[in-house]
Amino acid sequence: MTEEVLRAADELVAAFAEGRLDDYFAAFDPDATFVFHTTPERIASTADYRALWERWVAEDGFRIVDCVSSGQVVQCFGDTAVFSHDVATTVSTRAGTESLSERETIVFHRAGQGRWLAVHEHLSPAAAA
Repeated sequence: MTEEVLRAADELVAAFAEGRLDDYFAAFDPDATFVFHTTPERIASTADYRALWERWVAEDGFRIVDCVSSGQVVQCFGDTAVFSHDVATTVSTRAGTESLSERETIVFHRAGQGRWLAVHEHLSPAAAA
């Protein structure tokens, strides 16, 4: 089970890093929620997150340059799993390029046909060294 969750997380992170947005957003349940330190409110659905992403692109020229996951941990609880990791992301906007060091938790749930879908994502800045 741990390997299945790691595979789902790896696919999600790879789609994010490579800008494959259809694959990235398909990794989430439609009712998934999102808490990001970069947004003032909780995002209530995958559709709302995708609309926000499209606004970032339109307004700021936002795009992912690179994303590297490390320190991965999976905790399984039946049909639910908690995946946490450290994530180093480089983003580009019209203002320039920025490297971010963050910690992320993604809660997965085993959906139909045994597929693991993300149902919640929480992103916070990494603690200062």
